[in-house]
Amino acid sequence: MKLQSIILSAITAAALFTSCKKEVISRTENIAALNPASLDINAGTWKPILLAGPTEFAVAAPGATNVPGYTTEINEIKSWQQNMSNEQQEQIKYWGAGAVLRWNEITRALVAKYNLPPYQNADGTYPIPDVNNPLAVTKYPFANPPYAARAYAYVSAAQYDALAAAWYYKKLYNRLAPYKINSTVNTMLPQTDLPSYPSEDAVVIGVMTELLKLLFPGEQAYIQNLATEHRNARIAAGMNVRSDMEAGEALGKAVAQKFVTRARADRAGAAVGIVNGVDLWKEFETSAITKGEIPWISQEAPRRPPMLPYFGIVRTWLFDSLTMVTGIRPPAPPSTSSNQFKKETEEVLNYSKNATREDIRIVHFWADGVSTYTPPGHWNAIAADDFIKQNFSEVRWARNMALLNMSLMDAAVACWDAKYVYYNPRPSQVNPAIKTWTGLPNFPSYISGHSTFSGAAATILGHILPANKNTYDAMAKEASLSRLYGALHYRSDCDEGLKCGNKVGSYAIARAQTDGAN
Repeated sequence: MKLQSIILSAITAAALFTSCKKEVISRTENIAALNPASLDINAGTWKPILLAGPTEFAVAAPGATNVPGYTTEINEIKSWQQNMSNEQQEQIKYWGAGAVLRWNEITRALVAKYNLPPYQNADGTYPIPDVNNPLAVTKYPFANPPYAARAYAYVSAAQYDALAAAWYYKKLYNRLAPYKINSTVNTMLPQTDLPSYPSEDAVVIGVMTELLKLLFPGEQAYIQNLATEHRNARIAAGMNVRSDMEAGEALGKAVAQKFVTRARADRAGAAVGIVNGVDLWKEFETSAITKGEIPWISQEAPRRPPMLPYFGIVRTWLFDSLTMVTGIRPPAPPSTSSNQFKKETEEVLNYSKNATREDIRIVHFWADGVSTYTPPGHWNAIAADDFIKQNFSEVRWARNMALLNMSLMDAAVACWDAKYVYYNPRPSQVNPAIKTWTGLPNFPSYISGHSTFSGAAATILGHILPANKNTYDAMAKEASLSRLYGALHYRSDCDEGLKCGNKVGSYAIARAQTDGAN
């Protein structure tokens, strides 16, 4: 890079670094800086998700470190550190906890912000958030649980592929970190032997700026400000020179575009089930009636269209659509005219009237309703808390989060497939005496989404951290039962949801066992 270009970049970056105020308040704000127990130096050989291989996107060899251009980059670090404010030091500490950790927290915060169902129009109809007009009064997206699971999956999978590729080039070029090349460089984060080119933090920045632009198009200025703050914090901390960052960010953006292309063709756009104003989901109601069953009916006034009735056709990560139908889809629920259905409805009524204080605590702990990061986000937070203790490298963080979030998205697809195949009514629809302890979701009952998400998450997390397996299984069981305690689901919804989630999670384990990272 030419000298004047570096100086201009430094001046612009300094202004943004000092002015960008972080808006994400983290539950892990005061944790120690990332200091990996293992560098996973051979991660460039791990099996990617979408990339054909680590060299699909070329990264040019870095420039020499014994030339004036590199000295100028070293001097940029020193200029940052000369008059550093307390705010800048706090930003370095914040981002130093880990790029994967922080950007996944940011994604969860955005999900919570956009997890609001649209309010009805004056004529009793409901608007649909429009990707082509994301800043309308009805903002895009409505980040409901399936949308959230999909967002987490794309973010994590792209981070993993990009970081695995970065690790390949790190080992190939083996350019030492600036503090190992120049002993006068001070560092504000733990030093390691990991090669610095391309920068792993910059790779994640590149991925996130591209994917969040797709997933949350109304937040581009906010995302760019965070990216600038992260980029500058890494240089100011003495961990990377600017050319490390530029190479990493370019790689991250290139990999992200491959995931953007997949997302645009994964059929999620058809999940709302409306084509040219025609409500395609009416067929589900007709099918249930034809079978002699009571169909699900929205209990909202005015009646709201069901949430994503065609999410079951969205492309999965871990198995194909035939496998989902023949191997993962649960059996039919008890007939609405059966004694078993009557018995299960009476059980729900009992919890509606006689739930204990402990039952209610469990209901609200796992509720994850409107304006939260949803059940998939809850499991992301659980995983993050546990992964922090393991001192994973960035690439292993990303690999593990990708396994979790591909499971959660595929669980959403499998669950929503079952919901609309069977179109089973909610307990409070069948018996109006049943009053729920939390909000009533606007989609069919069988199977329970919380149960399916939790079964999938507990299964793959128990593989990643075997010492915690029993804890995860107990948490999944509690999350599942919370929907029965809350009078939202029948017992069979919960039991079969857990089983379905366990099956999904087993496919993630199969991938983990063959990706070369174990």
